[in-house]
Amino acid sequence: MPAHQRWVSRLSLRIFAVNVMALVVLAFGLLYVSRYQQELVAGELDSLERQATIYAGALAEAARYSSTIKTPNPEMGEMVKDSLSRERTRNMVRRLGETTINRIRVYSDEGRLMGDSDVLGGAGGVIRVVRLPPMSISHGTLFGGRTLADIAIDLLPSGVRLKDYPGDDSRKASRRSDRFPDVVESLEGRVSSTAWVSGPHGRDIILSAAVPIQHLKQVLGVVYVTRDGTSIADAIRQMKLDIIKLFMVSLTITFVLSMYLAAGIAKPLKRLARAADQVRRGLSQAEIPDLTSRRDEIGDLSASLREMTAALAARLDSIERFAADVAHELKNPLTSLRSAFETVQMVKDEKAKDKLTRIILHDMQRMDRLISDISAASRLDAELSRENMALVDLRPLLGNLCSSYASPLDRVSEGAESNERVILTLPPENEILIVQGLEGRLAQVFRNLIDNALSFSPPDAPVRVSTVRDTAKRQIKVLVEDRGPGIPDAKLGAIFERFYSERPQGEAFGKHSGLGLSIAKQIVDAHKGSIYAENVSDETGARLGARFTVALNALG
Repeated sequence: MPAHQRWVSRLSLRIFAVNVMALVVLAFGLLYVSRYQQELVAGELDSLERQATIYAGALAEAARYSSTIKTPNPEMGEMVKDSLSRERTRNMVRRLGETTINRIRVYSDEGRLMGDSDVLGGAGGVIRVVRLPPMSISHGTLFGGRTLADIAIDLLPSGVRLKDYPGDDSRKASRRSDRFPDVVESLEGRVSSTAWVSGPHGRDIILSAAVPIQHLKQVLGVVYVTRDGTSIADAIRQMKLDIIKLFMVSLTITFVLSMYLAAGIAKPLKRLARAADQVRRGLSQAEIPDLTSRRDEIGDLSASLREMTAALAARLDSIERFAADVAHELKNPLTSLRSAFETVQMVKDEKAKDKLTRIILHDMQRMDRLISDISAASRLDAELSRENMALVDLRPLLGNLCSSYASPLDRVSEGAESNERVILTLPPENEILIVQGLEGRLAQVFRNLIDNALSFSPPDAPVRVSTVRDTAKRQIKVLVEDRGPGIPDAKLGAIFERFYSERPQGEAFGKHSGLGLSIAKQIVDAHKGSIYAENVSDETGARLGARFTVALNALG
């Protein structure tokens, strides 16, 4: 499937998402400022309660007056009752209001408003003080006077959820003490303080505290102090804004680092995918980029792809050569058949016809044998890749194989007498001859080598099979040695090529396909081993025969 072209790779997005996830979790954890807001509100309410307590103490001393009232029971006589003077209370509230930004209201023990620092009375009438909202430091505003920062902050979790302020926009509403839960609580003799939210968007904070005015545990009234909590809202807003700035800086750094990381991963993978797609489409100039200098997993992938494409190219070249060799090998018997068939029609002599007929039959047998060997060789790679290797003990394998060349009455498990065709020499029993491989295929290799050696050896010269352990290379070598004419030095490597045939004199032409040694080498290569040939000479340099060596990796 061809590599799709994308503006942003999915791998880059995944890297970026993974890196940003930690920042997002951290940011939302920091932005959830409920604890910070609670501490700010608690501190401001405590300060407001202390101020209200001071005001209540001052009013209890300066605005209190005593009066005598009659009791319903004549026997008890008259009693003294303490109350707040309306005039004194109003004057003190006005003076106290001039010293603070807080709004001070005093309610009687019956819940009636007695004084309000925002309401000034005089000869000219009643003047109500209207508190202006704090000035905004924002220069550019959007969306009805709200900045983008305000909108972003409002979308974030606000922490503590506060109740809506009961409201006192009108003077009539302020006179009703039952509108304010803190006042109702203080009329019972308890101190009460609350934080509220107000405003059209619920962003403004109002703090309130109510303290009873008492004398000798008698509640004379309530001091109700309220304050604009803009400082708290501004502090929380500024903290959120600082966190947003820090988050944006961290996000920018994360984005840059993610893009750098993605460039180091996604781009090389794109190059590899593009090159692999070109190889798939059969472009002759296509080459897998060499990224092994990275010394990481992508470099390993590049090396694997390069090795895979090289192996694939080698396999394709091998298939092409094999097809050409097959065509060449089949062409010879076909040409011979055609020539013999054309000649037999013109020849009148019966003896000549019989000879030509035998030639035709010989060529047909040759073609049949050649096609069978070609079919087996073509299936060998697939069969080797499907079969599972196991532990193979070469001692019984070679013993049974060599004994099969003896006559039925003289067969033994291993070793042989001097008059036998194949002599096997094995090391002592305590020496382990175990390899990892396919037993049937290894037997095929050794049988091909023994058959080849027997075909070159004189009838009275046995073929010798032996094993040698190479401890340095951790290999077991199987040697097959004959007493034939040997191999030309220039052909020691070529004899393992397909369809190569160097037969002894006197052997019938076409008896061998030339694939035996090639198949043996193919099987040994699949076992990660090696096979090679050499000539055997005596002390004088005279050639005594040939020796084939199969080296396999030993276990133990």
